[in-house]
Amino acid sequence: TRVFETRRAGQPVKAYPALVDDGDTVSVRLFDSEAEQAEAMWKGTRRLILLGIPVNPAKFASEKLTNPQKLALSANPHGSVQALFDDCATAAADRLIADFGGPVWDEESFRKLFDRVRAEIVDTTVRAVGQVQQVLAAWQACERRLKGVRSPALLANLQDVRTQLDGLVRPGFVTEAGLRRMPDLMRYLVAADRRLQQMAANAQRDTTRMAKVHEMRDEYAWLLEQLPQGRPVPRQVLDIRWMIEELRVSYFAHALGTAYPVSDKRIVKAIDAAAP
Repeated sequence: TRVFETRRAGQPVKAYPALVDDGDTVSVRLFDSEAEQAEAMWKGTRRLILLGIPVNPAKFASEKLTNPQKLALSANPHGSVQALFDDCATAAADRLIADFGGPVWDEESFRKLFDRVRAEIVDTTVRAVGQVQQVLAAWQACERRLKGVRSPALLANLQDVRTQLDGLVRPGFVTEAGLRRMPDLMRYLVAADRRLQQMAANAQRDTTRMAKVHEMRDEYAWLLEQLPQGRPVPRQVLDIRWMIEELRVSYFAHALGTAYPVSDKRIVKAIDAAAP
């Protein structure tokens, strides 16, 4: 059952049960809201599936790679190649659970979901590692170029790119962004690289556009502050974070194209629509 009626201090209250990811095990807990239940259930289902798979997909993926490939992947924000592979396997599980209609709420449905994910997860993880390898190469190119631009006048602009890169590629970024977003992530990094190439020649233009981006970032930060603390952030709110990345592409590397029409007006509209 997805909802229990319980009593608290004599008053009837609803409680929402879900699986909880405890790392090496999975437990069941009651939550106060459907949003918390949904988030916990997703992560709990993912953990239960990963714990049940006899082959460790992250380990298998690492055995498929050549030493030069592993070396290329060792420059990552996770601290180790194994942690990066685990991130790829978790993201692969997310992708498959979504594709196969999970999470599910009864044993028979779970068995079916588990079998379907198990059949695909090794291949999906290996493909994910391939995509992530390209993203990391773009990130490393950006990092090198960022270190190469030396101009005191551009300090704030360079710091802006530094903050952007740290937000895009950090421990757990594959699962956080999701496999579907890897091509977008690649585009954001290429756009940042192009911006760095042109920054010194167009310092004033870069600064003006950066101010616009910061305005949107501040609006988004305001929105996050309006949400109930400790509750999962709704998807329509998280999507605005990616709209701001698309805005950067439209400003700093227009030729790359954006995933959809984007402008500061559209972002403000989305923020207003999502504000509680």
